[in-house]
Amino acid sequence: MRLLKSVAIAWVAMACALSTHANPSAKPAKSASPKKTASNTTVQGGVPYAGRADAMAFADDLAVRRGLDREWVRQAIGQARMLSQVPRLMLPPPVGTPKNWRVYRSRFIDPVRIRAGVRFWQEHREALERAEAEYGVPVEIIVGIIGVETIYGQQMGNFRVMDALATLAFDFPDAHPRAKERREFFQRELEQFLSLTNRSNIDPFEPRGSYAGAMGLGQFMPSSWVRYAVDFDGDGRIDLFRSPVDAIGSVANYFKGHNWTTGMPTHFGVQFDTARLQLDTLLAPDLLPTFSAASMQAKGALLDAAGAQHTGPLALVELQNGGDAPTYVAGTENFYAITRYNWSSYYAMAVIELGREVAAAR
Repeated sequence: MRLLKSVAIAWVAMACALSTHANPSAKPAKSASPKKTASNTTVQGGVPYAGRADAMAFADDLAVRRGLDREWVRQAIGQARMLSQVPRLMLPPPVGTPKNWRVYRSRFIDPVRIRAGVRFWQEHREALERAEAEYGVPVEIIVGIIGVETIYGQQMGNFRVMDALATLAFDFPDAHPRAKERREFFQRELEQFLSLTNRSNIDPFEPRGSYAGAMGLGQFMPSSWVRYAVDFDGDGRIDLFRSPVDAIGSVANYFKGHNWTTGMPTHFGVQFDTARLQLDTLLAPDLLPTFSAASMQAKGALLDAAGAQHTGPLALVELQNGGDAPTYVAGTENFYAITRYNWSSYYAMAVIELGREVAAAR
């Protein structure tokens, strides 16, 4: 198993995957080909960033810091187009909108996704078992992630990554409670994306992905592609678009990089002793495992038998059910690791339960 041999290999492979997806008879591009310039592809409804002083200033600064050709960077960012629907998609629901775990769950644990998961598991059983053996991440978790993210490659997104990242870098909605932090995050991702495509002779307007700029079966952001993507099928290149085996190994490596502990459960059952329950205190750390089993129980959260024996830190996880009583579990450090993929307890539980349902359906 090899980590990313070089950034160039990964992104040349990405370009090959995208071009052959559009044209199955196309030959893979050679890494020695001349540098591609930014595409002039027209995108309806988008205003190019060439007229934005802040975007051009960012381009100039990026070119200096990364040692890139100034005109190439200005051309790439200038041709990127603002996608008006994308900022709206980043806003949280209005204050007071009730969360509902049962509704959220139904979006991801359904017959279509379960059947697709069974097929995926059967077709790639060897790679999944090898990933579990090498990285210590259970097959069910890997299957759950890829299923929740893209229905096993069926829905990888059709936004130009360049447009999506530029929109969120320069027009992230101010109404978001963490607008400054998120805007800076997407500026870093745009910088990573442009730097890598430049060094790899890739047209930055070729890759397609989600409205947030995530790519491939596992929906990796550019920085995650570089840090965690692996050539798991051993063909000498990394392709998270068309190689399910590479995607499997990369998802497993992502969790290993986020401190997945082999053999540790993701969560335990919990009930409340209402007479001594300190619910606000238990929920205060949010998803971060903070309490020992003993301290959690002393605060009125009674763990099941396995949870009571757990030696690591725990977090009380609340899953609201609209107007009904919430569901609670005690999350371990492995539950927290899943939220490193998406900061949401609902997401993490959907991944866990989809993996379990697929395993049961097999």
